[in-house]
Amino acid sequence: MIYNKDIAYKTAELLLKIKAVKLSPTDPFTWASGIKSPIYCDNRITLSYPEIRTFIRQNFMKAIEESGYQPEVIVGVATGGIAQGVLVAQGLGLPFAYVRSGKKDHGLTNLIEGEVREGQRIVVVEDLISTGGSSLSAVEALREAGCLIKGMLAIFTYSLQKSEKAFRDAACPLITLTDYDHLLTKAMEIGYISDADIKILQDFKNEIG
Repeated sequence: MIYNKDIAYKTAELLLKIKAVKLSPTDPFTWASGIKSPIYCDNRITLSYPEIRTFIRQNFMKAIEESGYQPEVIVGVATGGIAQGVLVAQGLGLPFAYVRSGKKDHGLTNLIEGEVREGQRIVVVEDLISTGGSSLSAVEALREAGCLIKGMLAIFTYSLQKSEKAFRDAACPLITLTDYDHLLTKAMEIGYISDADIKILQDFKNEIG
């Protein structure tokens, strides 16, 4: 679910402005999975721009407050959600923890770093949602620890059908500041892509859906 339509277009504009999202319909990027994609998103870049990271933090905070989730802890997903989550936790005056991509192979072999307790209300923070697999693995780890997951926030989602189904099946509400469709609309509006490009980008989403 998009938090706010106007915020969705503004977020998309900011991501395009700083090239956190790159669109290259005729010269695709290669994702880690090997998929050839006309779009690449790296929201970590937002952290290098104080005004933009503040914009993201403030709207994450507003979304949490308006949702009625009343979290007791903010939890980031490694690695992209850690810094964003810390900013939100600091702004709300709440504790912070994060979930690793896998257990440490030494020391305490933690999967969850920081303190979470059984029964605590948790909001999870991510930077990006593609298929949703790694994000929902973090949710599962927190639930196994006895936490109550109120929802997840992310800056951007590709809005793939498989990810939307995965979040529904996991009963984990997802709120994002922007998504694929709002991004493409804004990219067309500012002349970042052409009519021919938009078809390539839409077909890509449908193909990997």
